[in-house]
Amino acid sequence: MALEEYKGVYIYAQQVDNKVNNIAFELIGEAKKLAADLGTEVTAVLIGSDMMPLTKDLAEAGADKIIVVDDPELKEYRTEPYTHALASVINEFKPDIMLVGATAIGRDLGPRVSCRVKTGLTADCTQLDIGDFPLKPIPNQEQLHNQLLMTRPAFGGNTIATIACPYNRPQMATVRPGVMQALPREAGRTAEIIEFNPGFTPDHKYVEILEVVKNTGNVVDIQDAKILVSGGRGVGSPENFAILDDLADAIGGVVSCSRAVVDAGWKPKDLQVGQTGKTVRPNLYMAIGISGAIQHLAGMEESDLIIAINKDESAPIFEVADYGVVGDLNKIVPELTKAIRAFKAKKAD
Repeated sequence: MALEEYKGVYIYAQQVDNKVNNIAFELIGEAKKLAADLGTEVTAVLIGSDMMPLTKDLAEAGADKIIVVDDPELKEYRTEPYTHALASVINEFKPDIMLVGATAIGRDLGPRVSCRVKTGLTADCTQLDIGDFPLKPIPNQEQLHNQLLMTRPAFGGNTIATIACPYNRPQMATVRPGVMQALPREAGRTAEIIEFNPGFTPDHKYVEILEVVKNTGNVVDIQDAKILVSGGRGVGSPENFAILDDLADAIGGVVSCSRAVVDAGWKPKDLQVGQTGKTVRPNLYMAIGISGAIQHLAGMEESDLIIAINKDESAPIFEVADYGVVGDLNKIVPELTKAIRAFKAKKAD
């Protein structure tokens, strides 16, 4: 493989129902940092049908180039045509780095594309850097420069692994939503648009979509919330989450939870924060009755302000909390809710 032929940092700009997913903007933000270290450009790959109107958002988010693969076969996400589309882009344009969001779609698409183009894939990355590999010089082994160093939790979150792909291109990684930060939008910014269509011939690998049934539930996406009131096993019971609901209502927040709560069947998976749930960055994260296992911390430790309430003064959650309260949440939370409501009522007067 002629590695020198591969240039640029590419991201897969996921869209659903002709709306760009937030993970695309987060990936562009991270790609800009990597591209600055490499002295190269950021290219977004947009796949679907009738995609041109979406290029404006990607350009204003920071993409320097946008490759548009537009075809009626791509109207809804299906594994085979989308894999063919992205793999064809990689083979044609030869990116040095290819980033994909670790969404339900990205986790289906990324591994198949990496296999199709014969390269490696590091999944669920939480940090990306440009550096040397091996990290420390080894006698009689060449240290390669300007490598993508992909960091992810391993062994159930009990250790952190940094992985490189020095001898194949592109260097591919999936990145968890909510981990990276999007750049501020630059209104009026433009990007070079490249139209590319490798051709699509449906075969036995093409799934036929008979019907699309949308989830009409009213569960809020916790990744969009500015304030999260999160409960753990220490809340005691599903009924006891009512006091967290009251607190969230008082401060204009959304209730979320730890994995233990989901495993117990108290709350749905969509509300889970952590390594096997969602990564969140709210302005305020209240961890109530959560011990703070490393798997949970991985999903919320980048919150702007963390307040922890736990009766165990040695709980790991206090190590990352900005403010901690040791005590019985059944007494503290109702009193806190009462005080907040009283303050708001007084302020309204």
